[in-house]
Amino acid sequence: MNAISSFFRGPYYIALYTYREGIRRKMLIGFLVLSLLVIFGSSFISSFLDPSAETDIDLKLIKDICVAAISIFGVLITVYISASVVPNEIENKVIYTVLSKPVGRMQYLLGKFMGAQLIIIVNLLLMGGLFFMALYLRQGIMPTLLLWSILLTYFEFLIVSAFTFAISCAATTSLVPIMGGLFVYITGNLTEYLKDVENRASQTTEWLDMIIGKVATGLYAVLPNLQNFSLKTQIVNGQPNDPLLDVFIPSLLLYGSIYGLAGFLCAYVIFWRKEV
Repeated sequence: MNAISSFFRGPYYIALYTYREGIRRKMLIGFLVLSLLVIFGSSFISSFLDPSAETDIDLKLIKDICVAAISIFGVLITVYISASVVPNEIENKVIYTVLSKPVGRMQYLLGKFMGAQLIIIVNLLLMGGLFFMALYLRQGIMPTLLLWSILLTYFEFLIVSAFTFAISCAATTSLVPIMGGLFVYITGNLTEYLKDVENRASQTTEWLDMIIGKVATGLYAVLPNLQNFSLKTQIVNGQPNDPLLDVFIPSLLLYGSIYGLAGFLCAYVIFWRKEV
């Protein structure tokens, strides 16, 4: 028991240090403030709409804007913080001081990764909490569907964060990991189209189409499908307390956790081979 507590003591303090340093960054604060302004400002959209229009149009517009703001600014915060926590310490040579102490590379990476997750969670809760209050005050209904959406959104961000973190362990600056993280997010949202490529390729007998179909099948099986975590259609078109449709929460949480763990293990393998 003492060995376990001793192992996690280092990552705990590194995570706290990472969180405290991360929330002070001006770019991170800028992303958060912009997202909160967009979410808060969307509540005033209805005053610019035609009063004779349908009463639910303004509400759908507010939901659409808020969901888009959380997705866009949330992934920007996720990618930025995950891409910069390790390269910044390499650039400032702080990492040499930390690793010279009785802290292993696994402990160091675990602490940095958990610190990044804490920052992501806090920012997501702030954005989601403001959206939650806007819906509740406007409709007087507890938006339980939004709570599920926030939970699934975090696991979507966890996948992006883990693989961005892995890329950052191979870099010395945060620019390349930021580009890589955005690529992971965009690719993950386009994974569903690989299924269409596979279906179209199976309808022909051309050898090139067959190869493309097999490649699409392989990529679809390996790449994460971030569209699985999206509840945007249900939130925008449904009622705030509607039950979930065609979504099995435990399987999605397991899905996100497996990809998150895979990304972290990739980060450890890369960092273990890195000369620091």
